[in-house]
Amino acid sequence: MTFYLAIKAVHILAVISWMAGMLYLPRLFVYHAGAAQGSELAKTFEIMERRLIRAIMTPAMIVVWATGLTLAVKGEFLAAGWLHGKLALVILMSALHFYFDAARRSFVAGTNRRTARFYRVINEVPTLLMIGVVIFVVLKP
Repeated sequence: MTFYLAIKAVHILAVISWMAGMLYLPRLFVYHAGAAQGSELAKTFEIMERRLIRAIMTPAMIVVWATGLTLAVKGEFLAAGWLHGKLALVILMSALHFYFDAARRSFVAGTNRRTARFYRVINEVPTLLMIGVVIFVVLKP
């Protein structure tokens, strides 16, 4: 197995882990927004959200970036237009990741002002970004 293929395998595994969290965390927010502030249910959601973002999502995002940039350099794709499009979408996904972490902190601080409906809508954004990334990677437009 070559170094490139090993890095690619790790990259795919990290993407799957990161995306699982990006799709699940806002769903937790939907339910958290409906829980009474300070209740046992709200505290349970806070623990679940913290563990998800700290133990799975953030480490996975770091690995995605490290392996993705390694693949871009090793594969000599840095000048490819499709990679620029993909990177733009991954930057947006990363920004959304940090937004989700800020939202998580607002729940903990008791300052969340967003509704469950808002989180239902924003839950679709990672899916749309993921579709765009896959199109860029597979079709290389």
